[in-house]
Amino acid sequence: MTSKYQCKNCEESIDPSFYYCPYCGQETANTLTVGVLFSNTIKNYFSIDARFFKSFIPLMTKPGVLARLFVDGKRQLYLHPAQFYLFISIVFFFIFSFTIRQADDEVSKALEIGFDKDLPIDSSTVKMDSVGIKAIDSVITASQKNSGALINFQKETLDSMIASGAPQSEKLLAMGMEEGTGVFFTKVYIQLLKLYEQKGGGILQALYDTIPISMFFLLPLFALLLKLLYWKRGTFAHHIVFSFYFFTFLFTTFCLLILANTFLDIPIWVDVLVFLSFIIYLMLALHHFYESRWLGAFFKANFISLVYMLIVLPIAMVGVIFVSFLLY
Repeated sequence: MTSKYQCKNCEESIDPSFYYCPYCGQETANTLTVGVLFSNTIKNYFSIDARFFKSFIPLMTKPGVLARLFVDGKRQLYLHPAQFYLFISIVFFFIFSFTIRQADDEVSKALEIGFDKDLPIDSSTVKMDSVGIKAIDSVITASQKNSGALINFQKETLDSMIASGAPQSEKLLAMGMEEGTGVFFTKVYIQLLKLYEQKGGGILQALYDTIPISMFFLLPLFALLLKLLYWKRGTFAHHIVFSFYFFTFLFTTFCLLILANTFLDIPIWVDVLVFLSFIIYLMLALHHFYESRWLGAFFKANFISLVYMLIVLPIAMVGVIFVSFLLY
């Protein structure tokens, strides 16, 4: 009688002649070597990589076609849209993190000068994008408006309290916070105090750390906008698929643009062309995915772009700044 073998993973009894456990799928061989470890890793990587390249080329060259193929049922040959989006977004924020670290150091130094001078940060003292400058300026401006006593009247008093290690409650009172202030505004005062004590150091990093979270809200909003424009063209899930692929294209383009700026001095007109390419890509994608007429795709692509740039993104930016301030 053949003795049974116990699977090391699920502990089920199996035939020793089996190469894989029929219950959990793990290999019955218990030997773990460096070769086995890396061969499994490489196999898993290239199994995704093959589908990645099959998906990447049509994503970049055939707007809307990949989403249409996925919705129509061709799903095994291509990377899942959510997986594709997640992979590219991780790559993007990884590349972007190196730029942010350098910018954060420059902004922290400029902010320290700005706090010492009781003035908002001068954009000419630091090299960074206009969005970051506006974000930092808004934080400083908000701190001035909400704590005028801190910036203009009791700065020396507060500085002496910080130097002497005074309790936080006393420093908050010196900032103008009154007794019985609610939880929310107390938190705001605490964050303003922290911002002042650290001279704004790390605020840019906190701002950009919040952006990936906001993308999970911006993407469904984009799909909702598509649903409103194409009410009878598929379910909401179909619009989500389209949104995943479109945002994946955006992140991919941003990755290429950042890498290009790392090695080359990209002129401003190239950035303008890249922005226009987003609208053109969206128009082509709407035409191919929704089978929309060219004129309708043109107007809807421009309408979506305007709504997003003038309404959705500004509101989202305010929310990101506020959340990053609270989490600073």
